[in-house]
Amino acid sequence: MPFNIPILLTWLRVALIPLVVGVFYLPSHWLALADCNLAATAIFIVAAITDWFDGFLARRWNQTSAFGAFLDPVADKLMVAGALLVLVQLGRVNAAIAFIIIGREIAISALREWMAQIGASKSVAVSSLGKIKTAAQMMAIPLLLFHDILLGALDTHVWGERLLWIAAVLTVWSMLYYLRLAWPMIKEKGGNFQI
Repeated sequence: MPFNIPILLTWLRVALIPLVVGVFYLPSHWLALADCNLAATAIFIVAAITDWFDGFLARRWNQTSAFGAFLDPVADKLMVAGALLVLVQLGRVNAAIAFIIIGREIAISALREWMAQIGASKSVAVSSLGKIKTAAQMMAIPLLLFHDILLGALDTHVWGERLLWIAAVLTVWSMLYYLRLAWPMIKEKGGNFQI
């Protein structure tokens, strides 16, 4: 396993995930809910920044690796899933929306794994649609974690909810896009599909 700054940042992102969730389980006499919201939002934003920064540094310093390419999306999916699950528990996100987003991530990850096994991973490489979906999620989740009025006028819950609906629509759209790209291989090799 290679070890460099980009991979260290990815591991940091993985380590921050339990903190985003765990802050809401602290005793109320330690932190009020508003303070928990602020702490979880700040931790999530730091984790999201490491997501951009680790990829930027890996490309800039020519430190890309197969392990980094594997770990980075796993960290992203864990971060989004952990935050969505805590938001469902807090009643800030509809469970159906969380299921659509998390279910798509699992399905497309499995599809990519299978496509890699048959040597066709480039057929389902990350598209610009997937990047827009991720951007919508990464903006929606901190707004929903913050769950308050920002700068006296912006209702972060309302805007977070709208962005998450956009992310959910893009999630379904991008899943259909990837399935359409992979469909010829699924038809051809589907009989040999094994895990």
